[in-house]
Amino acid sequence: MSPVHPVRAFSIALGMTLLFQGLGVAIVRAQTVAPGLMQEGAQLYAQNCAVCHGTQGQGRVGATLAKNWPSIRPDLRIRATIENGIVGSPMPAWSVKNGGPLQDNQIEALVAYILSWETGGLSIVPTLPPATPRPAISPVPEVQGNPNRGAQLYDQNCAVCHGTNAEGRVGATLAKDWPAIRPDLEIKSTIINGIPGSMMPAWSQANGGPLTEQEVDDIVSFVLSLQQRAKVEEEGAPAEAAPFRVGWLASWGGILLLIGSFIAIVSLALWAQTRRR
Repeated sequence: MSPVHPVRAFSIALGMTLLFQGLGVAIVRAQTVAPGLMQEGAQLYAQNCAVCHGTQGQGRVGATLAKNWPSIRPDLRIRATIENGIVGSPMPAWSVKNGGPLQDNQIEALVAYILSWETGGLSIVPTLPPATPRPAISPVPEVQGNPNRGAQLYDQNCAVCHGTNAEGRVGATLAKDWPAIRPDLEIKSTIINGIPGSMMPAWSQANGGPLTEQEVDDIVSFVLSLQQRAKVEEEGAPAEAAPFRVGWLASWGGILLLIGSFIAIVSLALWAQTRRR
């Protein structure tokens, strides 16, 4: 019997390897997932993922997840993405070991739920978390937008990353002092355009996001109301006692007033000196 040519032997071995890998993938994908795990994954998805990826994985400001995954082991690919995020993109790291809020078993449940769209598994529609009850918020002086509408929009679009009270989660803390001369314009620009190369996507419809300009203004007003409220609580004064203003005195008007006051003081001193002579 003639020996098998090395190239032919390699081709046969490679083909057998791919065949067994394919069978392994089919077995992995065909495995039955416990309904309890799927239900947990659905709720975790609603609480952490739906705001960016859509309630049914159809995509929103984040990628579409309800699709066929070309990987040999899509479960490992999805797990790694959730755990580690994608550097330079809006996808943050969600695992506790990387500073996120999710444990390994929660990530496992999420992976199973996301893959169910591809494999035709249990059809579970996640229940979105209820809105956070908030007291009525007074308008922020000289800032456009309705902070009460903004609070609802914040809960629907921002809280999952920035925290229920803007304390920060996988995104930045927003309940803070804003050092800009016009913080309302800074926050609005960030929401509209996002921050390229960071976890902050563009949210305005003009840039492919879901929010109108009015909705952006409402969110800006709500975010700045948190700063106003924090100042009031620190001082122990009524809500109207420490209004937050970003108008004339907070911009060039304040600088001109300071210069004018200095000139007036110097002029008064020179006049008094000439009177003594």
